[in-house]
Amino acid sequence: MTPTKLKPDWAGDDLLSRLVNRAIQTPALYALMKRQARQVMIKTAEKNGVPWRQTCATLDTPELRQQLTALTNPAVVYPDYYQVPFHAYSEGNLCWQAALEAAPATYAMALRVWPHEDLSWQTAQDRLRQSFLTVLDQYGPTRVDDILDVGCSVGISTLSLHRHYGQKQAQQPSQPHPVQTVGLDLSPYMLAVAQTQDAGGEIAQWVHAPAESTGFSEASFDLVTMQFVVHELPRTATQAIFAETMRVLRPGGALAIVDNNPQSAVIQALPPVLFTLMKSTEPWSDDYYTFDVEAALVSTGFEPPVLVPSDPRHRTLIARKAT
Repeated sequence: MTPTKLKPDWAGDDLLSRLVNRAIQTPALYALMKRQARQVMIKTAEKNGVPWRQTCATLDTPELRQQLTALTNPAVVYPDYYQVPFHAYSEGNLCWQAALEAAPATYAMALRVWPHEDLSWQTAQDRLRQSFLTVLDQYGPTRVDDILDVGCSVGISTLSLHRHYGQKQAQQPSQPHPVQTVGLDLSPYMLAVAQTQDAGGEIAQWVHAPAESTGFSEASFDLVTMQFVVHELPRTATQAIFAETMRVLRPGGALAIVDNNPQSAVIQALPPVLFTLMKSTEPWSDDYYTFDVEAALVSTGFEPPVLVPSDPRHRTLIARKAT
């Protein structure tokens, strides 16, 4: 049996990776890749029933745009890594287009996990979220009152997490207060969409702040999650976020991460067109796929994490803070 490779050949310093990176660094080719990546995403989404353009048009209201000022924290200083072209947007996540398209892009992403199954985008999205929550139920904290969703984007992950623990709490009415969930992100544009989507006010706060310095008190949360966030960061930022997470977690609390699995056979076997397009829109891919996340968690002070391949493309890691 052939041993599993630790990472894809198209990531890191391998020859194939260097060739792809050289193409991405060619301005004309990069511009073409960026346009093509976005068109592939929209076409795939709409072909599978995701209402991409309709969702964006419905969200984009004067009321949404008016929320930006109220949600923006003027004290935030954006780190350099956050001010680069990202996901085919020249301004990265700091623009309305990225925020308006985040939800349909997320719906389409779930469909790529099970490409050979005839799933609706809603079913695929539910299965993607549940695969993470199932691992959390098995290995996460036994009691969760306060949750922080780091890199919450437009709040899809935050609402799924909050509702899951709210349902669990309903079965254990002895808990002292309702589950309180906070969504935190560096993009006020994303937070404006998140707050709009949270029409019932289920989430306690939508917070504009860097995950490296959240501003929360020590030992404020039982659970911190990073859902599809780490692959979007340089490892130096990830390490700083791990340290901040350790600070804000209560003893016995846990950090739960779900993200691309470098050892996934599906990811390692991506066709050249797809991995080239992906790398052209994910500037920190090489850093992520060569980063030992487990070792970084342990060096931060977490107990050795549990790692579970939670679906064909992704892995979930649960790291506890000692009691």
